[in-house]
Amino acid sequence: MPFSPGPNMYSSNHPKFFILTILLTLLVLCSSSSAVREPGAIESLLNLLDSKKPSPSVQELAAKGVLRRLLPTHLSSFDFKIITKDVCGGKSCFQISNCKNSSGESSEIKIKGTTAVDIISGLHWYLKYWCGAHVSWDKTGGTQLGVVPKPGSLPPVKDDGLKIQRPVPWNYYQNVVTSSYSYVWWDWERWEKEIDWMALQGVNLPLAFTGQETIWESVFAEFNVTKSDLNNFFGGPSFLAWARMGNLHGWGGPLTQNWLQMQLILQKKILSRMLELGMIPVLPSFSGNVPAALKEIFPKANISRLGDWNTVNGNPRWCCTYLLDPSDPLFVKIGEAFIKQQIKEYGDVTDIYSCDTFNENSPPTSDPAYISSLGSAVYNAMSKADKDAVWLMQGWLFYSDSSFWKPPQMKALLHSVPFGKMIVLDLFADVKPLWKSSSHFYNTPYIWCMLHNFGGNIEMYGILDAVASGPVDARVSENSTMLGVGMCMEGIEQNPVVYELMSEMAFRNDPFQLEEWLTSYSRRRYGKVVNQVEDAWKILHRTVYNCTDGIADHNKDYIVEFPDWDPSVNRNLVGTQPNGRFFLLETGSSLPLPHLWYNNQDAINALKLFIDVGTELSKSLTFRYDLVDLTRQCLSKLANEEYLNAIHAFLDKNATALSFHSLKFLKLIEDIDKLLAADDNFLLGTWLESAKHLALNADEMKQNEWNARTQVTMWYDNTKHLQSKLHDYANKFWSGLLEEYYLPRASTYFTRLLKSLKENKDFKLDDWRKEWIAFSNKWQAGTEFYPVKARGDALSIAKDLYQKYFG
Repeated sequence: MPFSPGPNMYSSNHPKFFILTILLTLLVLCSSSSAVREPGAIESLLNLLDSKKPSPSVQELAAKGVLRRLLPTHLSSFDFKIITKDVCGGKSCFQISNCKNSSGESSEIKIKGTTAVDIISGLHWYLKYWCGAHVSWDKTGGTQLGVVPKPGSLPPVKDDGLKIQRPVPWNYYQNVVTSSYSYVWWDWERWEKEIDWMALQGVNLPLAFTGQETIWESVFAEFNVTKSDLNNFFGGPSFLAWARMGNLHGWGGPLTQNWLQMQLILQKKILSRMLELGMIPVLPSFSGNVPAALKEIFPKANISRLGDWNTVNGNPRWCCTYLLDPSDPLFVKIGEAFIKQQIKEYGDVTDIYSCDTFNENSPPTSDPAYISSLGSAVYNAMSKADKDAVWLMQGWLFYSDSSFWKPPQMKALLHSVPFGKMIVLDLFADVKPLWKSSSHFYNTPYIWCMLHNFGGNIEMYGILDAVASGPVDARVSENSTMLGVGMCMEGIEQNPVVYELMSEMAFRNDPFQLEEWLTSYSRRRYGKVVNQVEDAWKILHRTVYNCTDGIADHNKDYIVEFPDWDPSVNRNLVGTQPNGRFFLLETGSSLPLPHLWYNNQDAINALKLFIDVGTELSKSLTFRYDLVDLTRQCLSKLANEEYLNAIHAFLDKNATALSFHSLKFLKLIEDIDKLLAADDNFLLGTWLESAKHLALNADEMKQNEWNARTQVTMWYDNTKHLQSKLHDYANKFWSGLLEEYYLPRASTYFTRLLKSLKENKDFKLDDWRKEWIAFSNKWQAGTEFYPVKARGDALSIAKDLYQKYFG
């Protein structure tokens, strides 16, 4: 989750600091040799990880399990077999061929793979490109498998079949905050579906962060930290990701023993299934984030208190966590104990550990010797417990704090461990690829990643051209150290086209015609050839899914992120409206402008093509999802224009125009809510009920629901007249949330704005804030039920709204 860097994480006033800086200069000289590639280091790592995988029979059975859950009618139609990498030219691969049924067996298609994941990837490839089938998340329309021929009639492959190698070993999945934005309320049934989805997409290196608080409870007990001490350390369920990263403590908590135990049980099921499929799970490691009690227990330890992280008044009850300096001997002891405890609970399941000690926090000095010593200490904490440990690090810090991380500092950190013992995630490579400006991270192995989504927001967005070409360009470039591709979105279950394309890049060696791929995608997704929607996708490709301006904040629509802004004070605005698009030129104003990288009329034209064939595709859940999402997208951009029109009317002191445009803005919220209510995948109730479902008693139910409501709205603490700095960061276009939360907010604001104009008085921003924040606090603590089933005809509603606003 990209936020502004906080204050320094280490104190340069510590008495050992300057001595360490001098003494550890030698570490740079010692570690600099790691900049040279060690022959066979990566191959040795891959072979070691392969040796941890289960037997072929276990993996084949796990692959059959995925087929049983996906397509139970065809369980006998496919024959699965694990093969060695030698058969695939030394790489991971899958092979698809026809079965030779001389013995009368029912199997029609044989799929071989180096792991169960590769077998299931081959199954997915066959279903897509021979049967025209489609698989996406349930919340983005689900599967389109009705086109798969009946058993006995599957289309054969040509000649000797097909073999596809992975051009790079790994396909990484998840962001450290996805666990809170998307997975937090999942039970095993939902996780099982997700792991199946991972296997179908070829994911073989997933993050596995569930349940780590239970591990930490055991570890900190060894250092005399009590359960009571941890109540103010762990965050609540919806905020665990940021408590883990040391951004906050205690917010939304405390965690109950029921939660801790359930999550540990869930993690063991997750790991078991990942391992059966031949995946390599990435486990957490110690980053230095410690409970406040540790400073009292170990008064001589080098523990610093961090600064405020996005609270309103720097309330120490939630902010300003404690961080143990990696140079302190206690750091290695705790880090070693944590990994040993994981091995004790889970077994020897991996050698890859995620750690982001320096993420959005800078060391007190840019001295490369000191930075190298810190990196060495972090790695030492891992390797003491697991001699084969590999440090997986998000490369976000090199982008978010580029003014600090210059080449000498980057090299010092990246080369502080032996070659092959650190892997960097080029986290934002779809927009800001760092491998280009850092000579492939100065010869350090890395994974080309697509970040794509922030906060789990619902917004049609993507850079399909970059996704289709970026990984290939990085891999074939001179002296490339690229080891994989990855999907590192903050939230999932949106923009399915982007994730299907990105997943395929794990198996594509060369550039390809993206427009042809999109045509094929349209036919698979909707189960038939429909020229109008294929034309619509061509429009969407060059507009909505062609954001090339490098701006990350593409989720700022005024409905879901309403400006906390006083136009009475900020009057210096100039408005123009060329070609039906509204612009405000800011001169000293604090009004945020939504990000729009295309002409909304183009998206409306694509929507018209969708609506024209709605009757023909009305039974397709995937089509309905896309229709609702595109209609929502077009209307939300229109709402942005109406908001700006209303503000312009206020500045012109035109009460009639202000009333007209503000009422139209409010009506758009109501209409979009009605549209979203007609699709199961856009409902607030689903999120809230899943939170309550995990509760075992009334108190847990109340806490879980508050966590769920707060994350998608105010997010963090506030005062009576100041909103949380992160309010609306995790905004959602969900029915129920629009009508019951966003609509009252906008209505209150415009009512007060119109009143101030009619009375010729300045708008009283603080009064509006007090009213709104009081409402929000009450809503966050509410328990009213929201529907979990759609109501209304989405196609009919979309047609009516198109005619009403664009016809």
